[in-house]
Amino acid sequence: MAVLTASLPAPTPVLRRLSLSRRALRWLVALVVGYAVLWAAGAGSILALSYWAREETPAPAGTRSMQGVHHFQRVDAEGRLWRGAAPSPAGYAALAGLGFSTVVDLRAEDLSAAQLAGPGKAGLDVVRLPIRDGQTPQPDQVQRFLAAVAGAPGKVFVHCGAGVGRTGTMAAAYLVTSGEESSSVAVRRNLAVGPPSIEQIYYGLNLSRGETEQPPLAVVAVSRLVDAPRRMLTWF
Repeated sequence: MAVLTASLPAPTPVLRRLSLSRRALRWLVALVVGYAVLWAAGAGSILALSYWAREETPAPAGTRSMQGVHHFQRVDAEGRLWRGAAPSPAGYAALAGLGFSTVVDLRAEDLSAAQLAGPGKAGLDVVRLPIRDGQTPQPDQVQRFLAAVAGAPGKVFVHCGAGVGRTGTMAAAYLVTSGEESSSVAVRRNLAVGPPSIEQIYYGLNLSRGETEQPPLAVVAVSRLVDAPRRMLTWF
């Protein structure tokens, strides 16, 4: 006796494409949600650490408001090195009036001719050590920075854009390699000024006297994923 078997029709190309589209959409949603969780956890933790450090860490002696220079504060006990945000023209003039001789500019951004000429117009020497936003200095840049501070005839002012991440990282390298502060104290001081990136925090915590190292690739990757929205906002 013959047995009749019913077979389902083979999926049409349109149905196959729809199935693939739904699968791709599910993966896309999962990636977006995963990234949102990573960003919220990373950014939220850094902001919380920065708030805690600001509440628990007194500002260094001499810290004060200064026209044209945000986040202006002393770095070392001697008062030879100071830090802050990128000065305005009035800020450069004020630095010159306070006995500063040298400005160390850590910005890697495209700068206008007026921005580049600012220190010279105020009679200040400038040393450029470009570091990308959110990243950390190379060992040779730290050595050049230390040499610039040691060889300057007057006080030295170091800055990036906002005077937080790159500036604080270089200041931490100076303090730790010179033996003036421990890595944890230097990082906490930087957090008290503002939130740096994850790789900058890692870099600072792993500084040792006379030695600097770049963060491992895994730390760098996570840091730049978390920091990407903030960096993109600076483009506008």
